[in-house]
Amino acid sequence: MEREQLSSRLGFILLSAGCAIGIGNVWKFPYIVGQSGGAVFIGIYLLFLILLGIPVLCMEFSLGRASKRSCTKMYQQLTPNKSRWFWHGKVALAGNYLLMMFYTTVAGWMFKYFIDTATGAFENTTPSQIADHFQTMTDNGGTLVFFMGVIVLIGFLICAAGLQKGLERITKIMMLFLLAIMLLLAFHSIFLPGAKEGLEFYFLPDFSKVREIGLGKVIVTAMNQAFFTLSLGMGGMAIFGSYIEKEHSLLKESIHVALLDTFVAIVAGMIIIPACFAYNVEVSSGPSLIFLTLPNIFCAMPYGRVWGSLFFIFMTFAALSTVLGVFENIISATMDLTNWTRKKTCLVSGIALFILSLPCALGFNLLSSIQPLGPGSTIMDLLDFVVSQFVLPIGSLVFVLYCTTKTGWGWESFMNEANTGHGSKIKPWMKYYARYVLPIGITIIFFCGFTL
Repeated sequence: MEREQLSSRLGFILLSAGCAIGIGNVWKFPYIVGQSGGAVFIGIYLLFLILLGIPVLCMEFSLGRASKRSCTKMYQQLTPNKSRWFWHGKVALAGNYLLMMFYTTVAGWMFKYFIDTATGAFENTTPSQIADHFQTMTDNGGTLVFFMGVIVLIGFLICAAGLQKGLERITKIMMLFLLAIMLLLAFHSIFLPGAKEGLEFYFLPDFSKVREIGLGKVIVTAMNQAFFTLSLGMGGMAIFGSYIEKEHSLLKESIHVALLDTFVAIVAGMIIIPACFAYNVEVSSGPSLIFLTLPNIFCAMPYGRVWGSLFFIFMTFAALSTVLGVFENIISATMDLTNWTRKKTCLVSGIALFILSLPCALGFNLLSSIQPLGPGSTIMDLLDFVVSQFVLPIGSLVFVLYCTTKTGWGWESFMNEANTGHGSKIKPWMKYYARYVLPIGITIIFFCGFTL
């Protein structure tokens, strides 16, 4: 079966960045920047993005482009006689399923809140009514299952249409709209009365906060954010590498994707933080910020229904861009294993993922008695913990060792592939950094994840 290719470099960059850009990044990044010293944290974050994120991203792209295969078959293609690495392909595929088993539920929340905001459900409501709205949604298993199912259906229908005609075309449109909506929302937010204090909280260096939290914790938090923001370790970036030609070096492409991902995270903060300060509400992290705090702000804001609708469609696009990227990885990996057609793979995988996602969607209601990580935890918390704590860092460590050791693909093979094409090049001296320092950094991230 002839392998499909992306039609343009722009499609590759937007698809890769879209897979990396996630709703967790959008709702978490602004908060931790503000709480961790503003520009001090951003500077440390960018440093670790260069030192940790971009090198691993470049390796993952290289594995995909050299093998022209998904995570389940790239090791066999590149080093057929080194079977000790083959296990990771199937583990990576399982990780993609685990991620989507809870991510589709959260993406469904975003889509529902867009519909609720656009139809005026939050107009003239009190904070307690907004809190009740979220509680009612999560208590209703039928609602969560329905919107999770809508996300799964949309994702697999787009992917079933083909790589270029479906995934690439829709992602290009969606990502360009996402960026345009973000800039519009940020422009509006920074000119709200009182927004200046929010921007200072977000951007100005605050060494007193660094001292209060502790420099070590700020560094570890920045290291974690820089590493996890690019969704490395599950083959999601390798699959897009497998769809591109060799005109451009992969270090150059990795820098472009990382910059776009960082741009979205920083602009998200310019939307959220000034608005919180303008309306004198507590800046908090996680779901409470998105589903409780911001609807209150939009209620108080002139034309809040319009701005709220734009915000939640932006969040829906951010979620769906990741869903489409991971779905494509699942589809390509399954096709490599079974030799099924794309449409058959989408049908079978879509049904399987819907069924597998049911426990998470029902974990807030019918299955709420299951609290795997202690009182108050949910099935979603467990899945999130397994993916972020084990699948991503261990998978990234496998990629690094495979690309830098003689027992794997090896440094020379990696460097030759990464440097093919125009643009920034991997230098020979980087071998020692990649071989010894990168694994230590990833190991630190792995163990620190249990304490953060």
